[in-house]
Amino acid sequence: MSLIDTDTIQLFIEFVGTLAFAISGIRLAAAKQFDWFGGYVVGLTTAIGGGTMRDLMLFTTPFWMTNSIYIICTGVALIVVIVFKRQLVRLNNTWFIFDTLGLALFTIAGIQKTLDYDHPFWVAIIMGCITGSAGGVIRDVLINEVPLIFRKEIYAMACIIGGMIYQVCILLHVGRELTVLISFITVVLVRVVAVKYHITLPHLKKIE
Repeated sequence: MSLIDTDTIQLFIEFVGTLAFAISGIRLAAAKQFDWFGGYVVGLTTAIGGGTMRDLMLFTTPFWMTNSIYIICTGVALIVVIVFKRQLVRLNNTWFIFDTLGLALFTIAGIQKTLDYDHPFWVAIIMGCITGSAGGVIRDVLINEVPLIFRKEIYAMACIIGGMIYQVCILLHVGRELTVLISFITVVLVRVVAVKYHITLPHLKKIE
């Protein structure tokens, strides 16, 4: 029997992922010289935006309304940015890893919740992508930037690829825990490899 169970590990990653998402939003808001409240709103939107959109489309109560941890995490993120602003600049790579872990976890959470509502798998993959990446889209709109996922990085595509691997595992009758692990690792690897080797999707050519 392991000393730390799966639920504890998932809760830890979810906390760190939420914190990282919130910090990413607050840091960008700080670059735009938002006030503290504006920074908190942008950070909270980044952390819960995707899951909220998913739950509304599933006609269920948004997840953050049943657990205050997301509100608290965003408050902690705001304090961290205010107090440790200079140190955070040197931790870019660390926060990137945490953000990637959160992206993978939220993608899988979106897939599983959608399947629990008896939707087909193609819907679950879309919902997983929305859960993982839509918060960042809303964040970028709030700070008046073109959303990151439309510009250069492999971000939403990592969610989609992870979702497709999840479906393959289900079709092959792989156990649920192993399916989650494989899909989780897939999202993380796709994101890390794409950033490390500057892999991007082809850009649309301007029509003249």
